[in-house]
Amino acid sequence: MYTASFAFFEALWDAGVTHVFVNLGSDHPSIIEAIVKGQNEKPDQFPRIITCPNEMVALSMADGYARLTNKPQAVIVHVDVGTQGLGAAVHNASCGRAPVLIFAGLSPYTIEGEYRGSRTEYIHWIQDVPDQKQIVAQYCRYVGEIKRGRNVKQLVNRALSFATSEPRGPVYLCGAREAMEEEIEPYALDQNHWNPVELGGLNAKQLNFVADTLVNAEAPLVITGYSGRNHDAVHALVELADTVKGLRVLDTGGSDMCFPADHPAWLGLRYGVEENIKSADVILLLDVDVPYIPTQCKPNPKAKIIHIDVDPLKQQMPVFYVNAVARYRCDAETSLRQISGLVKSTMHDRISSQTFTDRFTKLQKSHKEKLNTIASLAKAADDGTYGCSYLISQVRKAVPKDTIFAIEAVTNTGFVADQIQATIPGTWINCGGGGLGWSGGGALGIKLASDHEAGGKNKGKFVCQIVGDGTYLFSVPGSVYWIAQRYGIPVLVIVLNNQGWNAPRKSLQLVHPEGLGSKVDNRALNISFAPTPDYSGIAKAAAGGEAWAGVAGTVEELERLLPEAVEAVKGGKCAILDAHLDGPQGKYGGGKAVLVG
Repeated sequence: MYTASFAFFEALWDAGVTHVFVNLGSDHPSIIEAIVKGQNEKPDQFPRIITCPNEMVALSMADGYARLTNKPQAVIVHVDVGTQGLGAAVHNASCGRAPVLIFAGLSPYTIEGEYRGSRTEYIHWIQDVPDQKQIVAQYCRYVGEIKRGRNVKQLVNRALSFATSEPRGPVYLCGAREAMEEEIEPYALDQNHWNPVELGGLNAKQLNFVADTLVNAEAPLVITGYSGRNHDAVHALVELADTVKGLRVLDTGGSDMCFPADHPAWLGLRYGVEENIKSADVILLLDVDVPYIPTQCKPNPKAKIIHIDVDPLKQQMPVFYVNAVARYRCDAETSLRQISGLVKSTMHDRISSQTFTDRFTKLQKSHKEKLNTIASLAKAADDGTYGCSYLISQVRKAVPKDTIFAIEAVTNTGFVADQIQATIPGTWINCGGGGLGWSGGGALGIKLASDHEAGGKNKGKFVCQIVGDGTYLFSVPGSVYWIAQRYGIPVLVIVLNNQGWNAPRKSLQLVHPEGLGSKVDNRALNISFAPTPDYSGIAKAAAGGEAWAGVAGTVEELERLLPEAVEAVKGGKCAILDAHLDGPQGKYGGGKAVLVG
């Protein structure tokens, strides 16, 4: 049989989708038949199916894969409950601009056997909801229903056109059993007709204004967030910083490494609070969602702000505005190269002046001082315990130079970024949104993508996940490490164990700095995880005992265990190191290391 379901998979493959992350149910008989048919008849022209026991992990894997490669991937879930099971992963994919296609079945709409796929089980009545698409519609770039089989490929490609056009993001299709079971004549589409919409650059008037404004500035600043998704945009931003000497670049951690740490213009990663925001006289906002937080840090009222973005209006945010004198919907790389080209060709004498040379000399000095300050923080305590900065400095030394870091460190993100000091585009991928738990599946998706593009298991780049302890629990580790073992996806996992959620305490103190909550410990605030769970043991159990697992609370233990963990990953196993920050914690009293793998 050639059904709508089989045509659905053909459409995915023809559009470049290589992996489908599935959580199957009673709405998927024709989907399952199509999978078996495809694996038998087209093993080299059919997407690889990855079984995921949890929907959030499935979407997080597709998200990580798509964010590294910019190639769309797909997820299949089960009716309304599976759609709800996607949870915070839909938010993350939307905010993180991950091009993913989600398909969910619908309960059959016929009861008496009118069509193949008609209701056959009790649950088909219970899962029949008025509008399943609305569960996720506000997070998606497009939602639609496959109502008949003969245009299924057009609907898949329409959805993917939205997913891959800026601002990229998730799309959602659904279809009832009757529609997906429909037998149709085989057909194909010309994929040349289904390309994403492309953005251009600045027009002549806009270009002249931006270039003049930047060159005339005394303290120009670029604030970016996700321009680095396009790796070539990183190089284009470096070119601009080399051209307009004295320009500084602040990364807000939107999701990608946007500017290399070894460049003198690098200010690091900060969430909207940095002294240069206050002193800049010209600020170029470049693909950024939260350039600064006005209640904590805001620009000089006289500063000129220019906003270049794939989505300058932030159409999915009900409240957003910045005091920009100009807003341009443009491609970042194209715009940056235009600006650098115009400045070099028409303002060469000005940018070659002593003023610009002096500015660059000053920048080099401040950059060196910044790196020295960061290095000074990476020291252990006299009693042999350590904090986040020391831990990450040791991780950075232990892993390969081109390691890809999947980061979900929450309140420790700034410290982590300072110590990693990423310089290679695509080697720092931060959770794109606020739905904690992304990095478990996200890291697996990143590693799967890197290995696939390199030609096989563990042939891609080394992947290191750095995750807070509370966030680790959100990631559904029971599902994550089963998948890792089943499909041979080795990653190094560093759990930042500070015994709970510190983010709620920070939020509390920003609003009630002298309130009742400021005077009590984390247990009283209900954000403590003491006594701490056995995080690495959870992963080892989920992997059927095959993962490397260890716990370190002192420098001596870290020095011994970290190299073992790295070697385990290189050898094809996941390794989970539970790193106890700031000394003895939880059930491992006295900081004694426990090696269970």
